[in-house]
Amino acid sequence: MNIFRGLSALPEFKNSVITIGSYDGVHLGHQKLLKRVQQLAEEINGTDIVITFHPHPREIVYPKDGDLQIITTLNEKLEYFRRYGVSNVVIVPFTIEFSQQSAQEYIEKFLVSRFHPSYIVIGYDHRFGLNRAGDVRLLNMYGLENNFKVVQIGEEELRDHSISSTLIRNSILDNNIELSNELLGHPLMIKGQVVTGNRLGHHIGFPTANVQVTDPRKLLPPDGIFAATAIIDGIEYPGMLYIGLRPSIESATQHRVEIHLFDFDKQIYDQEITIEIYKFIRGDRKFPTMEGLKQAMNEDEVTVRNLFRGAEVNQADVATVILNYNGKEYLNRFLPFFKSVRYSNNKLYIVDNASTDGSVKWLKSAYPAINCITLSQNTGYAGGYNQGLENIKAKYYAIVNNDIEITPQWLHPIIKMMEADESIAAVQPKIIAETKRGYFEYAGASGGMMDSLGYPFCRGRILHNIERDTGQYNEPIQIFWASGAAFVIRSKVFHEVEGFDQDYFAHQEEIDLAWRMKLKNYKIVSCPSSVVYHVGGGTLNYDKPQKVYLNFRNNLITLMKYLPADDVIMVLFIRWILDSLAGLKYVLKGQFGNMFAIVRAHFYIYSHIPAILKKRKNAGQLYKRKPLPYMTGVYPGSILIDFYMRWKRRYSDLFSS
Repeated sequence: MNIFRGLSALPEFKNSVITIGSYDGVHLGHQKLLKRVQQLAEEINGTDIVITFHPHPREIVYPKDGDLQIITTLNEKLEYFRRYGVSNVVIVPFTIEFSQQSAQEYIEKFLVSRFHPSYIVIGYDHRFGLNRAGDVRLLNMYGLENNFKVVQIGEEELRDHSISSTLIRNSILDNNIELSNELLGHPLMIKGQVVTGNRLGHHIGFPTANVQVTDPRKLLPPDGIFAATAIIDGIEYPGMLYIGLRPSIESATQHRVEIHLFDFDKQIYDQEITIEIYKFIRGDRKFPTMEGLKQAMNEDEVTVRNLFRGAEVNQADVATVILNYNGKEYLNRFLPFFKSVRYSNNKLYIVDNASTDGSVKWLKSAYPAINCITLSQNTGYAGGYNQGLENIKAKYYAIVNNDIEITPQWLHPIIKMMEADESIAAVQPKIIAETKRGYFEYAGASGGMMDSLGYPFCRGRILHNIERDTGQYNEPIQIFWASGAAFVIRSKVFHEVEGFDQDYFAHQEEIDLAWRMKLKNYKIVSCPSSVVYHVGGGTLNYDKPQKVYLNFRNNLITLMKYLPADDVIMVLFIRWILDSLAGLKYVLKGQFGNMFAIVRAHFYIYSHIPAILKKRKNAGQLYKRKPLPYMTGVYPGSILIDFYMRWKRRYSDLFSS
């Protein structure tokens, strides 16, 4: 996300989609508006820009008003913009001079001359300029003259209540944290810096991080104990938050914000900390003795731990399994995120595929409690998981790459979905690019699909065109395949269909597995409410010749194994033509290695026809074949023809006339 502080060094924005406001809270109504901005920018291949003000306009217009309390400080606001995939934020210094602009000057000298918008997106009650004289009608009038369109977003409601910053402030002041979080669409946040305290908490067995909140106008809930988490260096830790005067320990007039983190022993003085509040536990009170205080805090800890574990008494058991080959760097970077998973009945396993980079030695030293299964040789993704999962007992396997950043509750919606429907064999979360937040990641996006000629693509990625995630694919649907980067599968189904085909070694083995599950009439589903972040290309870059070779080779083998006899010859003949054109494209781009990779893949097929036909025969004995167009998750056309000849570059375009 690009952040521009001030107006003096703005780039020359063109074809921009802009929105303007204070965005206090960045609540559900604001989020709806942000998504519309991103959707429009995606549609016109433009630039999305959020324009906000600092300080809050009321601080300047009414400087003697001491009642202003803000839900989100500037840094908190920027954090939410980053999370919601905003590309550009312009922070306008709000001054008396700026506030004195007429509505006409505001449009001409500020919006049009600096941002050259194609669209201006505003809320239902947006006013601007001196005395708030400007409104949507004035913007529309100027839009006709300056070639921009105005989009006004209606108010957002929750259970017949219009969502507003005022309503959220009142719910916070009532300590109704659950309602405020529901209205916000995210937990209430407090950003600050960890400062040195007097260590009294440490002496009574509850060491705390003392948090200095930098903005005095930040709205804090009334005094008490809260269930909260702290995000430090990007990793979330659960704990219990205290806000108050510490009446049992000292006489003071200054409010303290302190958080006790469970099972945490790091020194974090002077570090930035982000606290997110989930539930009010009890109000502050004075205890006559330290023992009474300690007993109450022990009870609070039990309450908060149980809350974060979830209310499920009989949670299904999950084994999260990470296959590793020479990935010590990724393990060091991403394993801490797995400690923040809130699904309690979950065990973490590392299956090491004969690494030579010291991964196993490092793992046993840094994470001795993690279950590590070491293999004697590298048998690829397919063989490594097959061998590893033979030794793991659980109802569900969560199969996760070592370059995945998971989110704390990623398992909950997936397991809930699978527990409700026994016919669901596998579920894929939404996979977002770790390095480019707000965009889908190549390997899976919002669910794997297939076209009528056997070319795989994703809901959110066709060929190499990757879409921005603007919520367009947030509905759970049946898909054809779940990405091997991150998915959950029923263990009994995995073993029933005999796991991965080890001859694939790596790439598209998950599609081969999915095809067998579908022929057994199991469902494979996308669950976009579960989100993970993927680096991608951690083992082989997406455009490396070896990866191109494995993708083409394994895809052709899969088609030969499962297509009905009436289809296989025709499809393979068409594929031979289209693959030849793909090779020619690589030649024209100077990527001769990729062209030879396609040739190698086809020669492998020709030279291994007896072995592949044997696989086909075995599959025919175990599964009743179906034509591709009759299977769920299959697009009846050709993505290559639609992509290159009909200019359909997005998944949604495939279904438009």
